[in-house]
Amino acid sequence: MSDWIHAGSLEALKQERAKVVKGGIAVFYHEDRVYAVDNRCPHLGFPLHMGTLCDGILTCHWHHARFDVCGGGTLDPWADDVTAYETKIEDGDVWVSAAPKHAGDVQKHFRRLREGLEQNISLVIAKSVIALMEAGVPEADIARIGIDFGTKQRAAGWGSGLTILTAMMNVLPKLDKYGRYLALFHGLAHVARDSSGRGTRYMLAPLPNPDMTIERLSAWYRQCVEVRDTQGAERILLTAAKNGASREQLANMMMIAVTDHFYLDGGHTLDFHNKAFEALRHVGDEYKEQVLTSLIPQLGNATRSEELNSWQTPVNLVNPLHEAFRELAQTDIRHNRAAELDEESFVHQLLSDEPLLTIQTMTGLLKSGVSPSKLAHCIALAAAERIARFHTQNDFGDWITVLHTFTHAHAVHESLRRADEPLAVRALYHAAAAIYLDRFLNIPAASRPKADEQTAKRYVTDPKQLLELMNSQQQVTAAATWVANYLRQGGDAGVLFNTLGHALLREDAEFHTYQMFEAAAAEYDHWSQTDSPFAERAKETLLFALTRYLAAHAPTARELPNTARIAWRLQRGEKLFEETAAAD
Repeated sequence: MSDWIHAGSLEALKQERAKVVKGGIAVFYHEDRVYAVDNRCPHLGFPLHMGTLCDGILTCHWHHARFDVCGGGTLDPWADDVTAYETKIEDGDVWVSAAPKHAGDVQKHFRRLREGLEQNISLVIAKSVIALMEAGVPEADIARIGIDFGTKQRAAGWGSGLTILTAMMNVLPKLDKYGRYLALFHGLAHVARDSSGRGTRYMLAPLPNPDMTIERLSAWYRQCVEVRDTQGAERILLTAAKNGASREQLANMMMIAVTDHFYLDGGHTLDFHNKAFEALRHVGDEYKEQVLTSLIPQLGNATRSEELNSWQTPVNLVNPLHEAFRELAQTDIRHNRAAELDEESFVHQLLSDEPLLTIQTMTGLLKSGVSPSKLAHCIALAAAERIARFHTQNDFGDWITVLHTFTHAHAVHESLRRADEPLAVRALYHAAAAIYLDRFLNIPAASRPKADEQTAKRYVTDPKQLLELMNSQQQVTAAATWVANYLRQGGDAGVLFNTLGHALLREDAEFHTYQMFEAAAAEYDHWSQTDSPFAERAKETLLFALTRYLAAHAPTARELPNTARIAWRLQRGEKLFEETAAAD
């Protein structure tokens, strides 16, 4: 009877009413029958043998979760079902099966993940994520549930939750196992929050004509976006997808429309477009239509920066930019993109107080054959430099101003690496203009972090010191100096990124902080492909910018990380209730 656990005599159980046997199984005598369930409440681990059993309902005394004692099903979806076991009585003795009545499987965890998203229950989401990871489910398959849910269950379309989830998928290779779990959980929890109570999005149908060219559809799509006709734009986009347009063709079509106007919605529009295409890279083209159409609602009311006063006075940026675009239209800039670029000189120009010269310089470089993606790489670095040199005497909210420029510039870089559309290069100029407009946030400029040998020797071995620094508010300078010293002593960048990832994911981070980590990590990797002194300085700049931004926005209440930690420990069978009781 090795598959059965001896639970003592029936007469003794009748007297005790409840007992715990080998394997942590609670056995109950109730209504002339014997029942057995896992003794740990699946909500937070309270010992269920200390609960109340009445009318077949077992109630946990910690948070009053209720369970059918026979089958283990819960009446409270936030609690999860408890594992139930078969029992039998032989010769007056009680035996409990060592195998659960209903073996857990991957599909159950997928179902619970979707239920957690639908009901916006963070603990259910966290438990599902860790259970799926422990079952060996690929991380992209877990994220796919969130992408599918978020693109359908938010009437306003793509939002911050899906952006966070995609950003966290992008940075998974930078993180250890617990960090990857946290990243997935944070992303999915934000999808649930962003979708809760926001209505269902219903897609329209494509146009019935199967013979229209992508050129005609692209022109129509552009016209619809121009007049904020989101329904027409959606039908046209769906028609292009149905007619077999490739992902690159769709990217070009959509990039043309979102660059017809300047720096839409403070950079968010292009950033969201980039993230949607990155999401498709993770989840596959079967989600292409619902993912890409989720971007369209935002286009109906996007702010167009050329209409803003700051883009027209005291320096009129709008007319010179239009002139540059007309000049480029007369040149085949796709021809011969092998020209070299003096990266340091170009970044210096981007950070100058001469925006008109910057525009002229960019036009000349493009016409001479410099690759747009190479320019975008430097533009993203210049935007990061604004953050690395952001003075803490500025208004705290202005961190987000420089953040928007950086994440937009990063999205431009990634988009131009993916698409080959001449009109899309207009986004380069929009990002460069935003960098110029942010110049007042570097007046005065914060000093670039410096290392010294005496200090560095204390920091080289333990990145946990950086996390400890960020347990206090506004350790911006101290944290960046720590990183400078760590790098000077040859510290491993991979370890540092993992540490900074945990600095992010141990917080109730604000939307833009997730963006900051992902963009800095991606741009760092791009610069790692170049072996030059300037590339090394660029990588330092990105690490300084990231560290300073994270330090400025920590610590927080840490509710989400606490939920994640509870789910992680429950998965491992740790006794949370006993620890809590001892602490009290």
